[in-house]
Amino acid sequence: MGESRVVGPTPTVGELLCFDLYSTSRAVIAFYRPMLDRTGITYPQFLVLTLLWERDNQPMGALAQRLDLEYNTVSPLVKRMEKAGLLERVTNPDDERSVLVRLTDEGQELRAVSHEMTGELGVALGMDDAEIAVLRKLLHRVHNAALAE
Repeated sequence: MGESRVVGPTPTVGELLCFDLYSTSRAVIAFYRPMLDRTGITYPQFLVLTLLWERDNQPMGALAQRLDLEYNTVSPLVKRMEKAGLLERVTNPDDERSVLVRLTDEGQELRAVSHEMTGELGVALGMDDAEIAVLRKLLHRVHNAALAE
C-alpha cells in the first residue's frame, strides 16, 4: 500500500487562491446585482448582451465558446432572453444547422447598463484604469494557466 506523505499543514480556506478567486467573483456579481435588477436581467444575460454589443448576429456556438460555457447551458439562457424580447434567434442562411443570435431594439437599449456597471466597479474598487488593466492581465494569466493544466 502506498504511503501518505504530508508536506505541511493543510491550508485554511483563507489561504487558498481558488477561494479568493471564487469569493471575489461572487462579490463582484453581488455588486452588479442592484444595477442588473433595475433592468430585469441576470449576470449571465448581461454577458450574452455584452458579446452581442461587441458584435451582433453571432452563432449560438460562438457565444457559448466566448463565455466558456457548454452550448446546452447557453441555449436555454438565450431562449429566456428571446422570450423577454431582448434578442432573437434566426436560422443562419449560410448553414441551416446553425442558429444566429441578434439583438432587438430593447436589447440594444440596455447597452448603457454596461458603461454604468464598468464605471461604478472601478470607483468602488478604488482602482484607476492602469491598475484595473494590471489586474485583468494577471487574471487572464491565471485563467490560461489553469486551462493548460
